[in-house]
Amino acid sequence: MREINYQQALNEALKEEMARDERVFVLGEDIGLIGGNFGITRGLLEEFGSERVLDTPISEDGFVGASLGAAITGMRPVAEVMFSSFMGCCMEQIWNQISKIRYMSGGQVEVPLVIRTVNALGRSTAAQHNERPEAMFMHIPGLKIVTPATPYDAKGLLKASIRDPNPVIFFEQCFLYFTAKGHVPEEDYIVPLGKADVKRRGTDVTIVSYSAMVYKALEAAELLSARGVEAEVVDLRTLSPLDRETLLESVKATGKVVIAEDDCKFGGVGAEVTAIIMEEAFDYLDAPVLRVATRDVPTPFSKPLENHIMPTVDDIVAACGKVAGA
Repeated sequence: MREINYQQALNEALKEEMARDERVFVLGEDIGLIGGNFGITRGLLEEFGSERVLDTPISEDGFVGASLGAAITGMRPVAEVMFSSFMGCCMEQIWNQISKIRYMSGGQVEVPLVIRTVNALGRSTAAQHNERPEAMFMHIPGLKIVTPATPYDAKGLLKASIRDPNPVIFFEQCFLYFTAKGHVPEEDYIVPLGKADVKRRGTDVTIVSYSAMVYKALEAAELLSARGVEAEVVDLRTLSPLDRETLLESVKATGKVVIAEDDCKFGGVGAEVTAIIMEEAFDYLDAPVLRVATRDVPTPFSKPLENHIMPTVDDIVAACGKVAGA
């Protein structure tokens, strides 16, 4: 099977879905002539034309609102918000309109809308370009939240998101665009939303993670193995709906849990995952659930300071050693 990177996988997903369904179109800032800030929409304008690849003004509220209008009239828009820090500019549309219309219409109005956006921790993009707001959107009923780590998952999950009748917020990680490579089929496939993946089997401790932190979790698992501790790595892939079955099955098998995320610790994804484990698998735990996360501060522009707040492989190893007694 051929090997491509995360950026190429996303680009392929968009091309294939636009070719498969003429209702699919993309819109956002600099996505046409330039091909997007990170090249994800490169080549789409030449292949599908300006009626289906729309460069918009710098107005997230405007083009996300336009996407909603298109979605409820039968189109399947894919909007690109350049950085997830800018999601605050269109929160009225997302929080008070997009997430609620299907419920308020009694299920009569579908909202097949995807908003792609980018988390950028680790690239010195400073405080106003460096949010990881997925936990905020998990808290909004009516939205699906997707966070792929690998090229295979990125392509399959984006195709599934575009085909879904509900609004999806699709969080990419720009650090992975060109560093993450993997085998990706050329034939059509999807990765179902709401299904986690066990990226590594183990018996002694479960490391729960998602997005770019999956790679640090896997690296930590290899270091732990050299010490005789076999860690299982669960990649959540979709945060809402969250795959409780796969998560709890692993927790019950190992009895020890470390959650690794690159969001701030307070009120983060790890807090929700911990609550689920405590409510539904407490009797299986041999040690308290530990979380490894970014420090609760705005992200510094300074590279040394940014590195200082980011969770490391050693942090995950130390947490696993603590719960596993190694």
